[in-house]
Amino acid sequence: MSKREAISRYSLIIKRLRRKPCTFEDLRKYLQFESEMQDHKFDISIRTFQRDIQDIWTIYSIEIACKKAGEYSLYYIKDEGEKNDINSRRLEAFDLYHALSVSEGMSGIIHFDHRQPKGTEHLHGIIHAIKNCFVIQFSYQRFTDNNAKIRTINPYALKEFKQRWYLIGYEKANNHVKTFALDRLFDFEITLEKFKKPNDFKVDSLFEFSFGIMNPFEPHPENIVLSFEPEQGKYIKSLPLHPSQKIIEDNDKELRITLKLCATYDLFMEIMSFGDGVKVIKPKSFAKQIKEAHQKAMKLYDDQ
Repeated sequence: MSKREAISRYSLIIKRLRRKPCTFEDLRKYLQFESEMQDHKFDISIRTFQRDIQDIWTIYSIEIACKKAGEYSLYYIKDEGEKNDINSRRLEAFDLYHALSVSEGMSGIIHFDHRQPKGTEHLHGIIHAIKNCFVIQFSYQRFTDNNAKIRTINPYALKEFKQRWYLIGYEKANNHVKTFALDRLFDFEITLEKFKKPNDFKVDSLFEFSFGIMNPFEPHPENIVLSFEPEQGKYIKSLPLHPSQKIIEDNDKELRITLKLCATYDLFMEIMSFGDGVKVIKPKSFAKQIKEAHQKAMKLYDDQ
């Protein structure tokens, strides 16, 4: 059996057990079905499965355990905690790689987004610098600047937002923690200078009340209430805007939600993107800001 088939089998085992615990026989039937679907041999013995459990732990740090349920032995995945997002992305990346590598003549069945952001080539180097506390240096050009500037940064973390990657780091020259888009930096270099990361720095806390990548230095989160049309509301329920999202009303007239957030520019742009499919109920100051933006946009068409 090829290594690729083995890795594919690990992925299938994890997916099946994430759905719900099952017996080895149920898992084996699932693998047999996938073997027919993908034209691969995923069927395994209990002995091979025990080796797979060890390999899955080594590769993904996902622990598969067994518990008794009456006369049956059920296999399940132990709580992954903070690793859940990372493991999900690993599996997602492998699924995409596997789908593309086994397919031929894909031009007629797959349409890629041609606006893919750049900068992912720096991910490995930045992660290495963050883990080993190396100062990094790069040239950076903001959209508002005509010329690039050399930045020296203590890298703290990486954040993804809307298919773009951002570096969060401390810039000594300005004595601030800042955010840098990876697709706008170049001449990236890891220096030999070391830094000490603050013990109290938590990237999740930094963006706890922010939508997107803008983090106010003095955050004042508010209860933001939004009313969506029912059709648009279905999308909001399936893909929440923020972890703080709570549903207040859900009927045939509206989906009303509340968010605990700071009214940053990123949130403003997200609300504007829904057009007439959403109404800001609270706070009134934010509703006024959205209303004025719509009125300004309407004036652009006064001469048509």
